[in-house]
Amino acid sequence: MSWYAMLVLAVGAERVAELAVARRNARWSLARGGVESGRGHYPVMTLLHTGLLAGCLYEVWAGHRPFVPALGWPMLAVVVAAQGLRWWCVATLGRRWNTRVIVLPGLPLVTRGPYRWLRHPNYVAVVAEGAALPLVHSAWITALVFTTGNAVLLATRIRCEEAALTAAAAEAGGGVPA
Repeated sequence: MSWYAMLVLAVGAERVAELAVARRNARWSLARGGVESGRGHYPVMTLLHTGLLAGCLYEVWAGHRPFVPALGWPMLAVVVAAQGLRWWCVATLGRRWNTRVIVLPGLPLVTRGPYRWLRHPNYVAVVAEGAALPLVHSAWITALVFTTGNAVLLATRIRCEEAALTAAAAEAGGGVPA
């Protein structure tokens, strides 16, 4: 097995770990009155992210994509940085982090960690990883298809998340979240 296949499988294992954390956090949030939004786009998101991993492997194999060091090494650094940012988000949000949109009414927005500077830092990690992981091994079609699909999905996802946060803040009497 090539080192690139092992990298893609490691990212896949990281996704499985994310899902385990998300399931645990979802149970915690729902037990405390959390409200889930955006169920309709979640299966599309799951399919898109699974397609990213499969596309990376398939395109490199079927398209005989080379490893180009001038592109591959910087993209690998972006993938590693994206993982760091993602897990910083997970640690900062704690039990409130999820792959689903689940909001606990009455809780203030988190404004520490990467959320001090960015409204949706986890999505920055997703965008960076989705473009960089395929390009580590010149899988430019996968990078293009994922990035395009992800842009459409994130537009929907962020609208959904913002609406859920705004509704929760209004319900708590806090108005629109900052």
